[in-house]
Amino acid sequence: MISVLIVEDEELIAEAHRSYLARLEGFSVHTVAHTARDAMRAAGEAAADGHAIDLVLLDLGLPDASGIALASALSGLRPAPDIIAITSERDLEMVRAAVGHGALAYLLKPFTFAAFRDRLERYQRYREALPAGTDAASQAEVDRALAELRVSSDRSTAPRSGAASTNDDIARAVRDSGEGGITADEVAKHVGVSRVTAWRYLERLAEEGTVSRATDYGRAGRPKTRYQWR
Repeated sequence: MISVLIVEDEELIAEAHRSYLARLEGFSVHTVAHTARDAMRAAGEAAADGHAIDLVLLDLGLPDASGIALASALSGLRPAPDIIAITSERDLEMVRAAVGHGALAYLLKPFTFAAFRDRLERYQRYREALPAGTDAASQAEVDRALAELRVSSDRSTAPRSGAASTNDDIARAVRDSGEGGITADEVAKHVGVSRVTAWRYLERLAEEGTVSRATDYGRAGRPKTRYQWR
């Protein structure tokens, strides 16, 4: 089994990652961390106990440190875990920085389960092609392993257009929410879909510029993302 550390500060998104991994064979969730500090502690303790983390699904926008800094710190562990960066950040400098600090792949939010599965299964084949503790027989063998990580054509990570009615219902819920905005949880209850589905559609609307995101820290508990009509 490939041991996975999920690093994501949004509980809803972390839950989506966990549920997606549960649908894939050969992967198990070791820990879910919401901060860089907790992630580093979990990875360090796992390595010290002889049960090192194999893969980190790393959000680059953490509340206490940048994901790039965490990736650099994780690379100092022995053995160092592999990293797949999962973020809404589209800045090419950020992409290069993530790759430069050890990210093998980069998955942009929002994404479908199909896109998530594709990246994870490619990573799985990459590991099988270059198993730990062995030497590569030839340059061609290394090239074939690295080729497993490359995606020739990336299908849309947003929900399919066939669900236009759901998209319209969610957009209407945001529009009718007024100046205070609305959370993914509230949209899910209003429209009658799962929280993960609501989040996916809301993220697509945000990327299109139809709605805006705002962080509501509230009086207690974890901050929540509220979506407001533009």
